[in-house]
Amino acid sequence: MAESNHNGRMDEEALLMMEEAKRKKRMKWTIGIIAFVIFQVVQGLFFVLVIMKFKSPKFRISDFNVSTLDSDQSSPSFNMSFMAPIRVKNTNWGPFKYDASTVDFTYGGFRVGQAIIPKSKANFKSTKKINVNVTLNSANLPSNSNLGSDLSSEIIKLNSQGELRGKVTVMFMFKKKKTSMMNCTMAISTSTKMVQSLSCK
Repeated sequence: MAESNHNGRMDEEALLMMEEAKRKKRMKWTIGIIAFVIFQVVQGLFFVLVIMKFKSPKFRISDFNVSTLDSDQSSPSFNMSFMAPIRVKNTNWGPFKYDASTVDFTYGGFRVGQAIIPKSKANFKSTKKINVNVTLNSANLPSNSNLGSDLSSEIIKLNSQGELRGKVTVMFMFKKKKTSMMNCTMAISTSTKMVQSLSCK
């Protein structure tokens, strides 16, 4: 009889151990499934909020050196040439393919020169560098412009405006049209022939 009770206790203990092992196994599966679901949700949110967040690339002109600058206060007039460092900064997770465009350089609202931007693309998370030769002259300015007074102060104030139209492509299939705008102001010294200030919005 004692042996029968002993065997009974062993069977109960074995059954309890088996039940405990099954419970732990179920718990591991449950934790694994929950972790997997959380991972998928986080991954999905990252994809939607970061990867699929399309932004307009930044379209700017960087600081440059003036190659030639001739001005005449008595006329008044100026001629200027330089290499314009145009930059297209693409922060998207996909390339930005844009069409050919132009950048207008203006003085007092009147165009004094233009830069041609060829069709190209800015790769994802990178900056496309475009260097173009620019020649500016005041031949088309009206006679009542402020150029005479600006030349007497030895500062020529210019604006550069442009627009890039294109598409950002993410994951090779998700496309969205984006337009990048340039609006920069610069002040160039006629005495030092250097850019004194340059700011872009």
